[in-house]
Parts: sequence; structure tokens; C-alpha cells
Amino acid sequence: MPKPANSSIQCPGSQSIRISLPGYGILLSLVLSCPCSTACAQEEVQIKEITATLSENFTAEDLSELTEQLSFYLKHPLDLNRTSPEQLKELFFLSSLQISNFFTHIRLSGKLKDVLELQAIAGFDITTITRLLPFVTVKEESPLDFSKAGKGLSELTLRYGRLLEKQKGYKDLPGSRYLGTPEKLLLKYSYHLNDQAALSIVAKKDAGESFFSGSSKSGFDFISGSLAFYKSGRFKKIIAGDYSLQFGQGLSLWSGSSFGKGDDVAGIAKKDTGLKPYTSANEYSFFRGAGVTYNLLKNIDFTGFLSLRKLDASLSKSTGRNAQLSAISTSGLHRTAAENEHKGKLGLLLYGMALTYNKNSLDIGITAYHSSYEHGFITGTPRYKQYNFTGRELSNLGLHYNYTFRNIYFFGEVAHSIPGGTAVLTGAMASLSPRISAIVLFRNYEKEHLSFYNKAAGEGSTAANEKGIYTGFHINLTKKWSLSAYGDIFWFPWAKYRIDEASSGYELTGRITFKPDKKFKALLSYQTKHSKQNASSGKPVNPITDLRKDNFRAESTFKVNRKITLQNRFELTRYQKGTVNAEYGYVFYQDVAYHPMSSRISANLRLAFFHTPSYNSRIYAYEDDVLHGTGSGIYSGEGIRSYFNLSYNLSRQLRVWGRYAVYLYPGMEKTGSGLEEISGNQKSEIKLQLRYQF
Repeated sequence: MPKPANSSIQCPGSQSIRISLPGYGILLSLVLSCPCSTACAQEEVQIKEITATLSENFTAEDLSELTEQLSFYLKHPLDLNRTSPEQLKELFFLSSLQISNFFTHIRLSGKLKDVLELQAIAGFDITTITRLLPFVTVKEESPLDFSKAGKGLSELTLRYGRLLEKQKGYKDLPGSRYLGTPEKLLLKYSYHLNDQAALSIVAKKDAGESFFSGSSKSGFDFISGSLAFYKSGRFKKIIAGDYSLQFGQGLSLWSGSSFGKGDDVAGIAKKDTGLKPYTSANEYSFFRGAGVTYNLLKNIDFTGFLSLRKLDASLSKSTGRNAQLSAISTSGLHRTAAENEHKGKLGLLLYGMALTYNKNSLDIGITAYHSSYEHGFITGTPRYKQYNFTGRELSNLGLHYNYTFRNIYFFGEVAHSIPGGTAVLTGAMASLSPRISAIVLFRNYEKEHLSFYNKAAGEGSTAANEKGIYTGFHINLTKKWSLSAYGDIFWFPWAKYRIDEASSGYELTGRITFKPDKKFKALLSYQTKHSKQNASSGKPVNPITDLRKDNFRAESTFKVNRKITLQNRFELTRYQKGTVNAEYGYVFYQDVAYHPMSSRISANLRLAFFHTPSYNSRIYAYEDDVLHGTGSGIYSGEGIRSYFNLSYNLSRQLRVWGRYAVYLYPGMEKTGSGLEEISGNQKSEIKLQLRYQF
């Protein structure tokens, strides 16, 4: 076994720390933006480096929730000697195997004396340690009590945004139109008393929605809030208000954000956090009522929950309990008379429990809950809807497990719905060597399985009518080169939306990264996906044809100095359906970021050129935004995209952000369609945000 080599991790503005890194035969020098230094002003930079690759798989609201979690732990690092599995799972760049290995190490070797002892834990390579250090600490601290409530942290965020051009929906025209104003408003307030209590309030108005008028006479269209208490005797968690539930592998019960197939091949194994407060602005994926997690015995926890809320739905009859519906609306938009007609039309009573057993390297849990809807579901006539849920009552059961044996992490879940069928998922993740890790996952979801709250791994979104095999690996080829890849083969035994027959397909993705030093990073990635789709539409049954999508990406990042970073990307996409000629699209952009550590001001700029023949060949790319407003930009059509973000610290407590973004479509007389149509070839947006911490 190679001898450890000394290496230094240097926090800007602080002294160099010498650590020993097994398996690395040369000196490595890493620059970390540590919480102890002036790098606190680099909050957006630290978060972007972790979340930039996630934007295509999350809504803006869910991605915002993830970035807020990271921001919180930057300011309140987790004490590794007092943390829990649920807390480490919120640092989503850690794999399930790494988390399991961490607690095995603590159990066998005792508490850490220094955070840099992480290097002795299997699976914690230099990249993982580098990412983790800003969010964790090891310290001695006396027990906390509620008499110190006045020392908690409050944070108030206000955000304003709007399109500068007037959309068709705001014009006084006959027919459907937007009933509100074009401003987008967001208000967030949170209070944290270390790890004992938390209060959260979120209020949001989307563009086009009324504000203190119409259907929103009380103000914001969406208001959410929660009050949580932790570690109160045998009660681990007590939450009143809005909350989320995440258990097992997402087959039976999972609400809120969730990872799927992506650049992090190990991310497909879920990291459940159980019961937790809901802080996102997403208007659908939460429960409203109360939930508790209670420690029954030393290794057994009980979680009970009750939720009563109104969902948006389109009813076939307008009055009485005999009204029926075929679908639930999840957009949360209430801009037009039709959208307001659907608002809160479906009452849902949901209640249930979960039992979890945890001892050493074994976790086993069962979930059971019942959903009672105010109105009955109908299936509709399309063939793919034949096995959809009908009626008003639905029960869901789940059994999940994970077990770590040496360097292998086994995980899985079995779910059953009443009425309905069964869904099964099982997999394993292993550290094959200090340089190689791999994962394999099998799934079999019967077409009769029904669940409205699932985020299980798969090609579809319903955990039904699917079989598949996923496998991926990550290799640190050398100290400078790394390679990751995954393949997924899937089958659909029954018809799906826009696929009127049984079908199959596969997806392959590979990514190679070159990082010779702390200043430069380059990557190449390729993805190809082969599936089926109806050859045409509008017929009772359509023959299916081949559908292929390919993406090639080349990207580089160069830190010119401690203030300026350059990043560019070229991405090429190919789309082909049937025997029709393939269409090709591309995007090229250049980013410039200015983030001086000792300055109150920071900024970034993008200039992008793109061309895609149709929306089918569109390209998604991460975009910098105001803090926690990040998301994925859509590049479709032919044009130029640019944005400029500016941030300024008015004081230690008060910070402001501004953003201007624009699409230019040369030669076009209008952009958008329907109520979003804009006369002219320009679509521009502004945002202003203020955050006050006290």
C-alpha cells in the first residue's frame, strides 16, 4: 500500500494546513473558500461549483431549495461529531456509501478530533474532502437550551422580477387573458435556533397573477409556512404547517426535490431525509398539517403525519361531491379565468406512518399511508390511461432497506398500492478500489402500480409500467484525469403518453474531466438516447417509430486570478424522429465572473449564440442568477442570449442583487406564442433581490 504523502489545503486568508492523503504520491495544493476566512463573500461561487450540473434535472424552485440548504450549512457548519444521517444527506454531493462509511468509522474509531481525519474514511477522496470542508467542522460545544432563543438567526429575502416587454396576455383583448400584473414577487423569512427550532414563511406571486385583488384579495397567490422543533426529549422532530416526506428509494412516499440520472452516477441511489419542514416555493409537492418523529426504542423511530389541503384540478362537473376529474394540475399558476377555476377544487386528506430501524450498517423501514380525495378520478379514453387511478381512495405500502457490507452498499424498496400493483427496485454501490466506484440498479414497476408521491429512479415519472437496468461507474484515472459513465436500458410493457404500444430504449452517457491544477478545468461529455414515439398524432392508434437524441459538450473553466474566472461551453445536439432528416442545434457561450474576496461587489456576465431548428433540439444550460434564483436557461430557435448579474454588500447584514437578461432573435417579428407572445425580436427580464440577516 502506498505511503501517505503530505499535502496542504490552503484557506484563502488563513494559514496552510498540512494533511496526509493516502494514495497520492505528490504534493497537492488546493484552494478552499473556508468559512473562517474572508471567503465568506464567495457564497455564490461555492454553491455554483456544486449545483451547476443539476439545473437540467430540477425546477427552479427545487434547485433553490437545494442551494438554500448549502447556504445554511456554509454559515452553520455541521459538527461532524454531533451530526445525523439526515443532515449529511442534505449535503447532496455525498453518496450514500460515503455517508454509511462515515458513521461506521465513528462507531468503530470514536469521535473525530480534527475535520481532516476524513481522509482516513473509505470513499472520501480529495475531491470529496475539498467540497465538504466549507460545510462541516469539529468542535466542543456545551448543550443548547431554549433560554438562548434570542441568539437565533433570522433571514428575510425579498425578490422582484418582470419581463420588460408587454406580452399578449396583458393586452385588453377578447377571450382569455392574464388577470393580474406582470411582476413576479417572492418573500421569504426564516428563523433558526441552531439545531433546536426553525420557522419558515414563503409567499409568492407569479407573473400574471392577481395581487391584493381578484382571486388573491389577501395578497400573495401562494403562502406556505412551517414551525419545527428538534431534539425535544424522545421527539426528534415536531413540525406544524407545511412539510415534506422522503422515505426509502422514492417508490412509495417522496415529496420535494430528488436526484435522477445525471453527471453524478451514484446520485441515482436516493438519500432519504424522512420528515422535514417545507421551504420551497414549489406550489404542489408538499403536505400541510402536522408530523412528528418519535424515538420508540433505541434503534426504532416512528413518524406519524396528517395532511389536509386543497389541490388544483379540472372537474367534469362543477358542483357536488359527484364531480369527477381526470388529472391534477401541478403548475401552481393562477393567471387566467380558466386557471383560477381549477384552483383548490380537489380536497385531499392524507395520513399515515413510517417505522425505521437503524443499527450499525443496517437500515430497514416500512411506510403506510392512505389518501382520500374529495372527488373521484376517471381514466379518460386514451389507451395509455387504461391503468390510471380511478375512484377516491388509495392506500400505499412500502418496505425499504439499505445495508453496508465492507465496501458495498446495498439498497432497495418494494412498494404496493391498493388498488393497483407492485413496484420493486434494488441496487448496489461499491468502492472497487480507492480510484474506482460503481453502481448497478434494477427496477420492475408493474403497470397497475399507483402512487402520486414518488420520485423513484427511472425513465418515466410515475413508477409504473417500466422495467430497467442502470449501471454506472466513476474512475479517477490519474490525479488529473477522471472518467464517469452510465448506461440505462428500459422497457415499457404497456402504452405511454405519445407511445401507443409497448416499447423499449436505452441511454448512454460518458464524461471525462481534466483538472491539472487549481486554475484550470476542462471536460468533454457525450450522451445518446434511443427510444420510441408515435409516428403521428390524432389517430386512435398510431404506429411507433424510432426517436434519437444526442448531445456533445465541451467546456472549460479558467481562473485568471483570484478575482476573475472565465468559463465557456460549446454544445451540439442532434434530434431525429423516424426516417426524417436529422436536425442539429448548437449553443456557444462565454462567461466572465468577477468575485474579489475582499470586495463588497461581485458580478458575472454571459454572451451566448445559439441555433436550434425546433424546440425538439433545444438545449438547456445553467445560468447564474440572484442568490437562490438559479436555474436552467432554455436555448431554442436562433439568436443571442446575454445576462448580467451584480451583487453588493451594503453592510454585514444587508446585501442586494440585480440582474438583467435578454434574448435577441434577429429577423423575427414576434417571440413566444399564445398569451406569452411578444411583438418584436427581443425578450428581456430584470430582477432585484434584497437579503437581510439579523
